[in-house]
Amino acid sequence: MCGGYCEAMPDSVPRRSRSEISRRTFLAAAGMAAGTVAAAGAGGLVSAQPGALAGANTAGTTLARVAVPGRARKGGYRKLTEGPGWPLFVRQELAPARTGRDDRRTALACFVQTTDIHITDVQSPARFEYVHPIQGPAYRPQEALGTQGAVALINRINQVGAGPFTGRRFDAVVSTGDNTDNHEHIELDWFLNLMSGGDITPNTGAKDRFEGVQALGSQLYYRPELPSGDIYKERGFVQIPGLLRAAMRTHRSPGLNMPWYSVFGNHDDQFLGTVPNGVLDWMYLSGTKFDLPGTDPAVAQIAGALRTNPAALGPLLNTLAITGPSFAVTPDERRRPFTPQQYVRAHFAPSATGAGPVGHGFSAPDGPTWYTFQLAPGVRGIAMNTTNSLGIADGSMGEKQLRWIDRQLTRFRDELVLVFSHHTSATMTAKLPNPETPGERQYLGADLVAMLKRHRNLIAWVNGHTHKNEMIAHRSTNAKHSFWEINTASHIDFPQLARIIEITDNRDGTLSIFTPLIEADSPYTADEDDLSPAGLASLYRELSYNDLHFQDDLLGRPADRNCELLLAHPHR
Repeated sequence: MCGGYCEAMPDSVPRRSRSEISRRTFLAAAGMAAGTVAAAGAGGLVSAQPGALAGANTAGTTLARVAVPGRARKGGYRKLTEGPGWPLFVRQELAPARTGRDDRRTALACFVQTTDIHITDVQSPARFEYVHPIQGPAYRPQEALGTQGAVALINRINQVGAGPFTGRRFDAVVSTGDNTDNHEHIELDWFLNLMSGGDITPNTGAKDRFEGVQALGSQLYYRPELPSGDIYKERGFVQIPGLLRAAMRTHRSPGLNMPWYSVFGNHDDQFLGTVPNGVLDWMYLSGTKFDLPGTDPAVAQIAGALRTNPAALGPLLNTLAITGPSFAVTPDERRRPFTPQQYVRAHFAPSATGAGPVGHGFSAPDGPTWYTFQLAPGVRGIAMNTTNSLGIADGSMGEKQLRWIDRQLTRFRDELVLVFSHHTSATMTAKLPNPETPGERQYLGADLVAMLKRHRNLIAWVNGHTHKNEMIAHRSTNAKHSFWEINTASHIDFPQLARIIEITDNRDGTLSIFTPLIEADSPYTADEDDLSPAGLASLYRELSYNDLHFQDDLLGRPADRNCELLLAHPHR
């Protein structure tokens, strides 16, 4: 998963067609109005408590309202509509929730996490959309509307402006990787303009026409401007004349009105997040885009190589370059892939500064892809790079970086520290050597967890990659060495979320970390006649819900969404 077909769902995870998707998850979620549900688990350590939101300003968050599906039309397509918000779950696995803390607590920090935005050059020849019947994330019907969806998310963050439980203004936004989909220079330009403000023209190749599979491809894709059928229209998708032309138009992002920080993800590092750099780089500037029918044996071979042996793609694609099938596209120099060093350097461009800081966390234009930053007084962030450039999509960490993080945690022992990465502890499993750190031993998620537990000031690890909401309690034998892992769903796949994170001192020996989720500022019910940027942002969400490869489990359990996470205060 994780935003690219290179990170497809494990074979054990079923892909559900529209007719097979259960409505139970959504109807149950819709019925759980915030503060009205009493649910318990883990011996009473996880609960949604009546009255928990009494003093909170929930406007603009999923505590107040969320998108839910309406009635299915012919084919199974469901329009979205507004539903009641999700409840707040109090999580006590690491510390007890003591009465009276609502009146005692003091806000220490408040920020927003965005993750897995996957700004995508959908017309690039360096893609494998045709494997999506085997690996769903290879193609998404909403992907051409990603920049409009991102602007709507930025608008929401700017509007909400403060934490619902503390009222503290947002100290920052931290984007935890896969900011681009295929580490192209043009995708990075769009991402930086989105975050810091500026015009975006989401078009590459020909200036006057759309050259992606949604215009020129087979019936395997949603072709919104064509009256002819496709496998998406069979499921209730409708023809929308002018959609692709509207998607290509220049539009403007206001940029975030608060400091923002950038974390490196595997899609920012490699060809589609999984292919070793250099193996297929010729495809970026090609004038040919492949479009294989599902019956072609090469489709299964390519899908298999993406999962297990990306180096094998070179010979496969070289053969396809001769045999096809394909269609012509206009080459574009802006599609060149960037290196990690170029990624860092681009954040120092004056046009990318926006609300700051200069470099967005990176210490120098030629500095490393990891860094520390002051999140709030007494609260520090450490941005990590967990990518492994040898491929497959899973992460790891070289010894030099691991030792550096260890030293920073010791150096800032008197502060509360959060670490940020793209990968989760469970997806740092790449044992292969990393070409970016030659000769270094690679450390996995379990190694990092063990090191973090040695430091009492580490309170949370915030990440993305799985496109799924999940809270993991990392318990140590010493309560003050325990910490929470906070994993957040993506903004490319439904439910398209970002997360507010508020840290409070409860003045009773505990901290609370609140984790309310937010959606983009766009109408829940899309209007196919509204092709304005706001209308396209609404379609971006609705099409993502109706994607043939939609997974309802990306919502996570209700207790993994809006939470109050308790833990011992390490300094009390």
